[in-house]
Amino acid sequence: MMLCRLICLVLTLLLSSSLYATDYAGFTVKTYQPQQEQLGLYLKDENGQIFKTFARLDTWLNAKQETLIFAMNAGMYQSNFEPVGLLVIKGKQLAKLNLREAKGNFYWKPNGVFFVDDTGAQIVESSQYPKLADKVQFATQSGPLLLQQGKIHPEFKPDAISRLIRNGVGIAGNQVYLVMSTKPVNFYEFARFFKDELKCSDALYLDGVVSALYMQEPKLNTQTTPLGPMIGITRQP
Repeated sequence: MMLCRLICLVLTLLLSSSLYATDYAGFTVKTYQPQQEQLGLYLKDENGQIFKTFARLDTWLNAKQETLIFAMNAGMYQSNFEPVGLLVIKGKQLAKLNLREAKGNFYWKPNGVFFVDDTGAQIVESSQYPKLADKVQFATQSGPLLLQQGKIHPEFKPDAISRLIRNGVGIAGNQVYLVMSTKPVNFYEFARFFKDELKCSDALYLDGVVSALYMQEPKLNTQTTPLGPMIGITRQP
């Protein structure tokens, strides 16, 4: 009897921990569990008001009988909090694909799109997205790509001195990882974490200076500035 109780306790703890996030050395990682959770992108409520904060998004979701268990910023945005590039929410394109040539991390080629359709999640180079867009439910564009088919961005340097708290999304097989560093890292170090620790084939940088994370348990909200698009993982209460 005691053995059965112990096994049940261990299984309960493992299930509970899988719903939230795991701390690695220098990184917080949320593993998306599609059998138990829903992944979505968020920008505005029904009245067209931009959420801007995790707290407001959490309140809005609670009113819909959904529990926000994890969230982070989901791509770069302009001064009015509208996205710089593509944004698709529940099958509706709110901002178009941006293939411009310009300065800044978003435009550092190759950049890419993280999207979810009825077959699962993918990360692709931005120019490849249109031919895959038909059944997309959620999509966000950002840049640069950290990993592309298992290869680190060729312009990343191990000794680069630009170190920031950074966040991104990676894919390993059918698994989606949302990651934020807990200490400043450069692009190469961030990409290596996705490649070496999480075994991702593809990963997309979401942002740096404004990177913020929300967790329900343990309760954590690192947001210090208003945000544009957000990526959230929810479950039914």
